[in-house]
Amino acid sequence: MKISTKGRYGLTIMMELAARYGEGPTSLKSIAEKNQLSEHYLEQLIAPLRNAGLVKSIRGAYGGYILSREAAEITAGDVIRVLEGPISPVDFTEEDDPAKRNLWMRIRDSIANVMDSTTLADLINYREQGNVDNYMFYI
Repeated sequence: MKISTKGRYGLTIMMELAARYGEGPTSLKSIAEKNQLSEHYLEQLIAPLRNAGLVKSIRGAYGGYILSREAAEITAGDVIRVLEGPISPVDFTEEDDPAKRNLWMRIRDSIANVMDSTTLADLINYREQGNVDNYMFYI
């Protein structure tokens, strides 16, 4: 499974909002500038996140976006599923060889387990500790 820029940039948006949780709304412009990303592209990604109830928009001169709930309650899996769809390394059917189907299901379940057990709070804490190069996922 390869996560596209939609998933990666969406996770970036959510991590920035998580890092500023409780401080008021954050503009997409500030997120785009800080991470050297296209503000226009981030605008396309925020709509499905808002529609899924992961973020709220605040209008006005000091408006922007906030998380709809605490960072510890939103997982990487929540974000990736909204932007990328179901988590699966390959499409498989009941007609596939049972041994291969079992392998694909175990891989899918392992990936989902890692993403569903990693919250935005975990990612923020990890980033703040400076362990960027040493984070290891076991699948």
